[in-house]
Amino acid sequence: MRHTKDDTERKIEQYLSEMTLTEKIGQMTQRGKITEKEKQMLREGKIGSFLNLRGAENVYEIQRIAVEESRLGIPLIIGDDVIHGYKTIFPIPLAESCSWDPELIEDTAAIAAREASAAGIHWIFAPMVDIARDPRWGRIAEGAGEDPYLGGVIAGARVRGFQRNPSNQPRVAACPKHFAAYGLSEAGRDYNTVDVSDIRLRQVYFPPFRAALEAGAVTLMSAFNDLNGVPCTGNRRLLRDVLQEEWGFAGFVVSDWCSVDELVQHGYAATREEAAIHAVNAGTHMDMHSRVYTENLERLVQEGKVSEATVDDAVRRILRVKFWLGLFENPYPERKSKHPVFLCGAHREKAREAARKSIVLLKNEGSLLPLDRRTGSIAVIGPLAEARQDLMGCWAGQGDAEDVVSVLSGIRHKLGSRATLLHARGCGTDGDDRSGIGEAVRIARRSDVAVLVVGESAGMSGENRNRTSLELPGVQRDLVRAVFDTGTPVVLILINGRPLSISWEDRHIPAILEAWQPGTEAGHAIADILFGDANPSGKLSVTFPRTVGQVPIYYNHKHTGRPREKSYVDCPETPLYPFGYGLSYTRFEYRNLRLSKKATTLQTPLSVSVEVLNAGKFEGEETVQLYIGDMAASVTRPVKELKGFQKISLKPGERREVTFTLTPDHLGFYDEDGEFNLEPGRFKIWVGPHSAEGLEETFELLR
Repeated sequence: MRHTKDDTERKIEQYLSEMTLTEKIGQMTQRGKITEKEKQMLREGKIGSFLNLRGAENVYEIQRIAVEESRLGIPLIIGDDVIHGYKTIFPIPLAESCSWDPELIEDTAAIAAREASAAGIHWIFAPMVDIARDPRWGRIAEGAGEDPYLGGVIAGARVRGFQRNPSNQPRVAACPKHFAAYGLSEAGRDYNTVDVSDIRLRQVYFPPFRAALEAGAVTLMSAFNDLNGVPCTGNRRLLRDVLQEEWGFAGFVVSDWCSVDELVQHGYAATREEAAIHAVNAGTHMDMHSRVYTENLERLVQEGKVSEATVDDAVRRILRVKFWLGLFENPYPERKSKHPVFLCGAHREKAREAARKSIVLLKNEGSLLPLDRRTGSIAVIGPLAEARQDLMGCWAGQGDAEDVVSVLSGIRHKLGSRATLLHARGCGTDGDDRSGIGEAVRIARRSDVAVLVVGESAGMSGENRNRTSLELPGVQRDLVRAVFDTGTPVVLILINGRPLSISWEDRHIPAILEAWQPGTEAGHAIADILFGDANPSGKLSVTFPRTVGQVPIYYNHKHTGRPREKSYVDCPETPLYPFGYGLSYTRFEYRNLRLSKKATTLQTPLSVSVEVLNAGKFEGEETVQLYIGDMAASVTRPVKELKGFQKISLKPGERREVTFTLTPDHLGFYDEDGEFNLEPGRFKIWVGPHSAEGLEETFELLR
C-alpha cells in the first residue's frame, strides 16, 4: 500500500534524525562500478545509488547488502541509460519524433521501462529533451529535434510512458536531461560552451523541461556545458532560482557523469573541494560517479563551508523519490519473472509500428514507390543493407544485433520467392575502399530496380560523435553515383543519426526514404513501406540543410532588417527539406481555412479550422500543422512558430475538418525581464503540411 504524502514526509524526517552526516552524504553518492570496496561502502551507508548495474540477480544481491547489512537499511536506487529501448530497441529518439505521434512515443517509453524494470532498474536517464539545431552535434540523435513546442509534447509523452505505473508493475522514474541548453554547444562540439540570452532560454530551451516536469518527472539531470559562464552542475541561478524556486521542483537533481569533478576542468573551481561547494550549494543533489561528495562534503560541512541544512534538503529529495518508487516496501526485483517481457511479440510489433511511422518519404519522383511485389529482380546494395548493429543506432541499451532484422532480410521475408534478390555491399560506411563498387554496378545493371541502403554507422552519432561534414561518409556518394549511372531506377534508403546534406542525391535519385536508425524491427518496417503495406506518414522534426555551411538552420528563425537580401552568394538560403516536411503515397489538399473571429481579446479562445482532402489513391495519415507569426512586438519574434498539430487518417476521397484552439499561452512570449507577456497586435496563421507551405490568414489581438 502506498504511503500518504504526510506519512512519507514523517518517515523521511525520522530517517534524517537517525542518519549520521556520513550516511546522509552516502545517499547523495552514486557509483558506476561494484568492487569489494563499494560493497563495504554500502554496508557503511556511503552509497545511495548505482548505475550500469543490470540483471535482476545482480541487482538483488547488491540491494540485499544495502537493505540487510547497512545500519539503516535504506534501499538503493538503480539507474541506467535506457534511451530508446532496453532489449527491444525502438527507433532513435530523433526518428521517433518524426512520427509526430505522442501516444505511440508514450507506448514505446512504457515498454522500455517495463523491460528495464524486469532487469532490476528503477530509474531511467531519459528523455533527453535538449532542443538541437546543429546536426554536427552527435547527440541530436537522442532528442526530438529543433522545435520547443513539438519537443515539449514529446518530452511529456516520454515521461508519462517511462513513469506509467500498471498496478502489477514496479514504478520507474524518468530523468529528463540535460538542464540546460546542452544542445546549443558551440560548433556542434560535445561538452562545449553555451552563451545564450535569457529570452531564448525561456522561449526555446526551457519549454521541454517544463513540459517534462508538468508530466510528473521526479528527477532531473544537469548538463555538462557551461551556461553564460557558469557550468550547469554548479549553476545556482539555473538549479535553485529557476528550477526549485520559480518552478517549484520537489524532486532531485543528479549530475551527469563526473560533471561535479569537471567544474575543475571548466576552470570554475580550483579544486575538487571547491567543486563540491559549488555543486551542492547550487542544487546538485546527487554526484554521479566522481566521488567528489564522498571525499570532501563531510569535512566541508564540519568547516561550515556547506550547511548541513543543504545536505538535509538533498537527502529529503532523494528519499522522497525512493518512497515514490516503493523501494522501502519492495526493494527487490523479481528474479524469475512469470511473464517474459524481453523482445516479446507485442513489444516487437510496437517496434515495427514505431519504425514505420518514423520513416519520412523525402522524394518520390514518378511514383516509383511503392514497389510492385511482382518486380522481377531487385538489387539490394550498400554498406548498411545487411547491417544489424548499425540499425540500432547510439545508446542501444541491451539490444543484441542478432535480434535485429536487416533491410535485406526484411525485403527477403516480404517477397519470399516472388522476386530475384541480388546483393552487393559496394563499400564501407567510411574509408576509401572502392573495390566493391564494380560488383554493385554489375548487379544493378541486371536488375529492374536498385535499393541503395547508405548512411552512417551507429558509432557516427551519439555522445561525443560529432561531425564536421554532413555528406554521406566515406565513398558512399561514389557508390550512389555509380549505381545511378547504370540507368536502373534507384530507391535510396538513408540510415543515419542526424540530418545529412544530400543535395546531389535529391537532384538525381527519384525516390528517397529517410529511415534513420530504426531499431530491432528495422528491416520489416522498411519493407512494409517499400512495398506499400504501410503508407509513409513521417514528418521531419528537424530541418535538412543543403550544405553544412548553412548550419545552424531552423524554420523558426528571427526576422532580419533586410529580409529580401540574399544570405549566401553560393547557395540558396532555403533548406533542402523544411521542418515538418514529409511526403505520402497519396496526396492531401488543404481548403477553406477559417477563423472564428478576425479580432479578439482571447477572453474566449480563438478557433482555427481547415478542411483536408485525400485527393490520391491510397489511404494515408497526414499531420496537419498550425503555425503563428507575431507581426510586431516589444522584442523581436520568430517568423513563425508551431503551436499545434493533429494527425488524421483519411481514405481516398475522404475529407475532414480539423479544428485548433488558440489560447493566450500560444500567443504570449517572454520579455527581457523574464516575464511572460501577451501584447495586442496583428498575427498571421498558417495551416498546412509543413513549415514552408500552408494556407494563410490574419487576425487582430485587441487590448
